[in-house]
Amino acid sequence: MRIKIIAAALVASSAIAAPAFAQDSNFSGSHAEAIVGWDRVNDKSSYDASRDGVTFGGNIGYDVQRGSTVFGVEGEVTGSSISDRTSNVINQGDRLRVKAGRDLYVGGRLGFLAGPRTLIYAKAGYTNAQFITDYTSPNSTPALDLRSRDNLDGWRLGAGAEFKLTDKVFAKAEYRYSNYGSQSNGVDPERHQIVTGVGVRF
Repeated sequence: MRIKIIAAALVASSAIAAPAFAQDSNFSGSHAEAIVGWDRVNDKSSYDASRDGVTFGGNIGYDVQRGSTVFGVEGEVTGSSISDRTSNVINQGDRLRVKAGRDLYVGGRLGFLAGPRTLIYAKAGYTNAQFITDYTSPNSTPALDLRSRDNLDGWRLGAGAEFKLTDKVFAKAEYRYSNYGSQSNGVDPERHQIVTGVGVRF
């Protein structure tokens, strides 16, 4: 009799746990998240310069799960605190500032469940980064106050992990590398980022 009771309890607990496991393992649907992290822009040309800063922004996407595999598409808009300033570049008293502006990304990702609440994934896609250049030369004749915005096309690869905090809320950590190719002005920029995010799935 005792064995029958224990067996019945095990069957009942399994029946309860199975839907809960399936719910925990569900990574399908739309999601939106806020992200922040470390940002580094390198110039691989002869200038050999690099600057560090903070990247911040948001991401939206949609995932489809088939068994333990997750396929998704996503789009992202971020800004950056990276800025480089120098003076006396051409004329005495002039000032030059180059700042990283907005960064747009669209791409896909492929993930695999590493546990009922953990997704490991890789991603790839297109990125377009804007860099803003300001130059002022008050002592030249005539005085100069110039601004240009350069939009650079590139590609991005990355990998990360997403962890479900609740049925709807998740956290993630991600590394990504972006390359924009050699430019006509001689610079050859690339980007390294490590970001964390908190999002909602709905």
